[in-house]
Amino acid sequence: MTGPDGTAKVATASVRLGLRENVVQFSLLAVVNLFVGGMVGLERTVTPLVGAEVFGLGDLTIALFVVAFGLTKAVTNLVGGAVVGRFTRRRVLIVGWLVGLPVPFMLAFATSWWWVVAANVLLGVNQGLTWSMTVNMKIDLVGPSRRGLALGINETAGYLGVALTALATGYLATSYGLQPIPELLGACYVVAGLALAVTVVRDTGAHARLEAAQHRPAAASHEPSPGLAHMFAQVSWRDRSLASISQAGLVNNLNDGLTWVLLPVLLVRSGVALDGVGIIKALYPFMWAVGMLGTGHLADRIGRKVPVVVGMAVQAVGLVVIVAGLSHAFVAGLVGSFLLGIGTALVYPALLAAISDAVHPTARAAALGGYRFWRDTGYAIGALVGGVTAALASLQAAVLVAAVLTAASGLWSLVAMHDPHRDRRRPTSDMI
Repeated sequence: MTGPDGTAKVATASVRLGLRENVVQFSLLAVVNLFVGGMVGLERTVTPLVGAEVFGLGDLTIALFVVAFGLTKAVTNLVGGAVVGRFTRRRVLIVGWLVGLPVPFMLAFATSWWWVVAANVLLGVNQGLTWSMTVNMKIDLVGPSRRGLALGINETAGYLGVALTALATGYLATSYGLQPIPELLGACYVVAGLALAVTVVRDTGAHARLEAAQHRPAAASHEPSPGLAHMFAQVSWRDRSLASISQAGLVNNLNDGLTWVLLPVLLVRSGVALDGVGIIKALYPFMWAVGMLGTGHLADRIGRKVPVVVGMAVQAVGLVVIVAGLSHAFVAGLVGSFLLGIGTALVYPALLAAISDAVHPTARAAALGGYRFWRDTGYAIGALVGGVTAALASLQAAVLVAAVLTAASGLWSLVAMHDPHRDRRRPTSDMI
C-alpha cells in the first residue's frame, strides 16, 4: 500500500516508512546532526591559524590534524557499517557522542600541536559514528521513494552546523583570541547531542527490517546478506559504477580537506582579516547546506549522475576563482566559496543516494560504510596533497592541483557512473 506521496506504508501501528509518518524522529535526528556538524565547524576557521600563528608551524605540519581526522573518520565509517548489524543504531550514536566529549577541551587548552592531532583522532571517531548513524537512521525512516530528499535534509543540518560554527569562531577569535573561547563552543554541542540521543531519539532498526522485507522478499529470504568485505570490494573496484561513485566522493572531500588546511592561511597572508576569513569559511558549508535542500530533491527527480558531473565541474571552477582573484582576496574567496558550496551541494546527496539505490537494504549499512571510507579518506589525501604541494611550490599551486583533480573526477563519473535510480533493471541494483 502506498500513500498519496508514493511512500510505502506498512500495515502495523508502530512502524511505518515515510518522511511524513516519521516527521518527529526525523526532525530530532536533523537537530542532532546540526550539533554533529558544529563539532567540525570548530576547526574550520581557527585551528589552521592556531598552527601557523600560535605554534609557528609550516603548512605540511599543520595538515597533520586533518590527516588524523580524515583517516580516523574513514576507518570508523567502515567499522560502523559492520557494527550496526551487532548493535542498535541509537547505541552507536550515543557511543559516538561519548567519544567526542574531550575534544573541545583538548583543542581549547592544547599546549602543543600533538594535542590538536590527538583531539582530531577522537573527533574522527565521533564524526564517523554520529554522522553515519544519522544518515542510516534517516534512510531507514523514509524508505526508498524520498531517499534523496532525506539525505539532502540530513546533510543540510550537518553542514549548517559547520557553517554557523565557522562563522561564530571567526568572530570569537577576533574578540577573544584563537584559544580557548572559540573551541569551548563545542562543549555545548557535545552535551546537547548526547542528551538528545539518550532521552528522545529512538532506534530505527525495525524500519530497516521492514524495508528489507518489502524489497524483493524472495531474494531476501533465501540469500545471505553480503558481508563487509564483499561490499567494500564492490564499492572500491569490482563494480565500475560504484567505484566511480566512491572516487567522486573521495575527490569531493579532497577539496574540503585541502581548503580546510590551506585556505585560512592563504587568505590571512593575502590580507584578509580574521572575521573576514570566518565569513568566507562559513559561506562554503552554508551554500552546501542550504543547497542540499533542493539538490537532494533534484536527484530524486532527474537521477544521480547529472548532479554529480555538474557539481564536480562547478567545484573546479570555484577553486580556480580563488587563486585567480587573490589581488582581491576577500571577494575571490567569497565567490570561490560560493561555487564550492553549490558544487558540493549537487554532489553530496546524489552520491549517498546512488550508493543506497544500488544495494539491497540488508547490505546498505556495509555499502555506505565502504563508500564513506573512501569519501572521508579524501580529507587526509587532500591535506597531504595540499601540504606537500604548498611546501614544494606554493599555496596557490596546491589549490590549482585540487582544481585539476576535481575536473578529472567529474569526467570519470561522466564515463563510468550508471544511474541506478533511473535504471532499475541494472543487475547491481537487484543483488549486491
